[in-house]
Amino acid sequence: MQRTRTVLAVPMLALATALALSACGGSGGSGDSGSDASQGSKAADDAKDKPKASAAPEKTADAAAELDRFVLSKSEVKGFTVREPSKGYVFATSQDQVKLDKPVCAPISYATNQLPLGSPQAHVTRVAAEVAGSATFTYITLATYADGKAKTALAGLSKAIDSCGNGFTATSGKTASPHSSVTAEPAPSPKGADESVAFRTTIKHQGVTHTLRTQAVRYGDKVALYYAVDAMAFTQSRPGNAKLATAVMAAQNGKLG
Repeated sequence: MQRTRTVLAVPMLALATALALSACGGSGGSGDSGSDASQGSKAADDAKDKPKASAAPEKTADAAAELDRFVLSKSEVKGFTVREPSKGYVFATSQDQVKLDKPVCAPISYATNQLPLGSPQAHVTRVAAEVAGSATFTYITLATYADGKAKTALAGLSKAIDSCGNGFTATSGKTASPHSSVTAEPAPSPKGADESVAFRTTIKHQGVTHTLRTQAVRYGDKVALYYAVDAMAFTQSRPGNAKLATAVMAAQNGKLG
């Protein structure tokens, strides 16, 4: 019988990020060569087959370029380094790779795996870490949407939080990621924001409970997703209680508000 690997995605990603951010050198440019590029390429290929939709790739490219101007750059937050996350150990590279035992919980799985909510026109992801001290990483996923779609995306996340308190299991390929609980947390809206939603989830790895935190902030048709994980807690097999980096959130929200 084929066995499913359990709870590998979070610790593997955490370790990969820890190694990448502790290494010397590397570019911290604002361009995102990951899923945005692949989505743009696919849109361009589709457009060749559907001439009537030829404007879509240009619109997607413009949306991605706009996000590149808004997302934090390498040294924009004092005491933190901001870089593109490692792509070698991601749980899933697109929403359609994620399967759930409770479909209503999908937005929570997306938010905790650096995937955008809903159906954005474009998205970009960065990860921020303190230059010295903390082993907690704060992931930033910015997404831009067609008119009204960002509000719908946050409504879906709020519904998921209300419906998934007892946890859920997400799978991607042979990897499973069971969350033990989902709990809403206070989410005051930053200046200029239209709405904000926050929650914490717990996940068990090798018998140890880890608390992860997420907040989504909407500015018109843009959504900033923030997700915090204590990387070393996984690698050291100790309980983790990750908290979002307020300085990173303030800096990113300041560019959107």
